[in-house]
Amino acid sequence: MEIRTLRYFLVAAREESMTKAAEILHVTQPTLSKQIKALEDELGKKLFTRHSFNIRLTEEGLLLKNRAEDLIGMADRIEQEFISLDDLTGGDLYFGLAESYQIRYLAREIRTFKQKYPGLRYHITSGDTEQVIEKLDKGLLDFTVLAEAPDPTRYEAVPFPGSEIWGLIIPADDKLAKKKTIKIDDLVSLSLFCSDQSWENDIPRWAGDRMAELHLEGSFRLAYNGSMFAKEGLGYLLTFDKLIDTSEHSGLVFRPLSPRLETNLYLVWKKYQTFSPIASRFLAQIRESFMGE
Repeated sequence: MEIRTLRYFLVAAREESMTKAAEILHVTQPTLSKQIKALEDELGKKLFTRHSFNIRLTEEGLLLKNRAEDLIGMADRIEQEFISLDDLTGGDLYFGLAESYQIRYLAREIRTFKQKYPGLRYHITSGDTEQVIEKLDKGLLDFTVLAEAPDPTRYEAVPFPGSEIWGLIIPADDKLAKKKTIKIDDLVSLSLFCSDQSWENDIPRWAGDRMAELHLEGSFRLAYNGSMFAKEGLGYLLTFDKLIDTSEHSGLVFRPLSPRLETNLYLVWKKYQTFSPIASRFLAQIRESFMGE
């Protein structure tokens, strides 16, 4: 199975047309069809179903698409890393980021680092812990930012200088918006929105033995989406401060939880990870900056 053939396959899957894919790849349609047929024969599975004017991935084709994207991503990373070995002015860094206002610390460090290494190129993937850890484990990322302490047997980490403050996103005309802080009694019987990860790990630290009295109406990986549901009166969003626009005309307000609930962020990498030169330099700067805050 050749990388070139997988690239052909991915373009065909994206375009859902052999004709369009062949044009993009600058090959003839018979050549492309032959490559895809050879790949199907090698795997012993049909990858596409053919229709009058387009093609669609089969279940086996969808599985290969997911795997091929990772393989191509890794191949491209390896190529770029070797190209940049002798590049003293830059290289590529790959980050997987959780949603957090504290990301400003990372952005600040990248800005400072780019002044030293103007050839730096950085690539950002956003997602929850499960999503970014999977990519880190596969070697597709150099670092992730997690809103929880990682497993020390598998990962190393540097804590961010700040922490996140938990609270409730409330419609501005709701009676709860009149409160300065939100207590556990305020949340009992309410429909609540939160990420699955935080509902399992963070909120129980605050609610304690009263966790069973709280009702999760729905879970969101992106706080913004949850805030739209809260704005429509479907429930109340538990999230970090400063992630959601709560300005005067937003129709929403943020009220912190009481007692105060905080979550720390960590820059995380795999234990015994072999870094590219640019990643090693960046980590050295992060250690000096974050540990000295």
